[in-house]
Amino acid sequence: MNVKEVRDLSNEELVKEVTSLKEELYNLRFAQATGSLDNPARMKDIRKTIARIKTVMTERANAENK
Repeated sequence: MNVKEVRDLSNEELVKEVTSLKEELYNLRFAQATGSLDNPARMKDIRKTIARIKTVMTERANAENK
C-alpha cells in the first residue's frame, strides 16, 4: 500500500488497517519462530506500511490542532 492509497482512506479505515496489519505481523512472527515462514520480506513490508499509516494519522492530527 503506497502513500497515495493511505491518504485516500478515512481515519476509521486507517485504524482498522493498522489493526489487521499488526495481526498479520504477529502471525508472521509466529511462523518465523516455528520455521515455516515462506517470505521473510513480507514482515518488512508490513512494518513499513504500518509506519506509513501512522505517519498519515499523525499528520492529520497535527493539521487538526493548528
